[in-house]
Amino acid sequence: MDKGRLEAFSDGVIAIIITIMVLELKIPGGVRGAEIRSLQALLPVFTSYILSFIYIGIYWNNHHHTMQAVKSVNGTILWANMHLLFWLSLIPFVTGWMGENDFARWPVTCYGIVLIMNAFAYTILIIALIRHHGKNSLLSKAIGKDWKGKISIVIYAVAIAVSWLNSTISFGLYILVACIWFIPDKRIERKLVDH
Repeated sequence: MDKGRLEAFSDGVIAIIITIMVLELKIPGGVRGAEIRSLQALLPVFTSYILSFIYIGIYWNNHHHTMQAVKSVNGTILWANMHLLFWLSLIPFVTGWMGENDFARWPVTCYGIVLIMNAFAYTILIIALIRHHGKNSLLSKAIGKDWKGKISIVIYAVAIAVSWLNSTISFGLYILVACIWFIPDKRIERKLVDH
């Protein structure tokens, strides 16, 4: 099957996810709503929004690069992609919950669970794509051993466990993973240029 519909559908869902997140940002109201100090109460919400926006951007970028390295998709890949989109669609919920509750233990833990499930879902998608295109495919060579992905999953697991002791450290670990991935992954680009 042609990959175009999968890409278009994924782009649309990701755009909707970002839209939902921004619509969750509430404008300060009341007598003091127009004062700059009224934004102080929104700082946790805005901070969690920024991190989640970056994560969505990272997934969109990597998804786009991945799809450039493949020629076609099959039913397994379509379902693996839907699995990824399901977990991505939960990011607005845990983002709002975490921000509205000042990074309390349970929201930070659940945020980490959603992040690690996104990482697993993306790994499943990559495995399905490599199986479809073969171990000697451009994508397989570009991904290699995927140390970046494996390290990210370990950091998420540590952050989820640590959230029961200190949710601020967990949030810091989520930021660390975002920093690891923030610079676009050049593995696929390099292989495409070489190819």
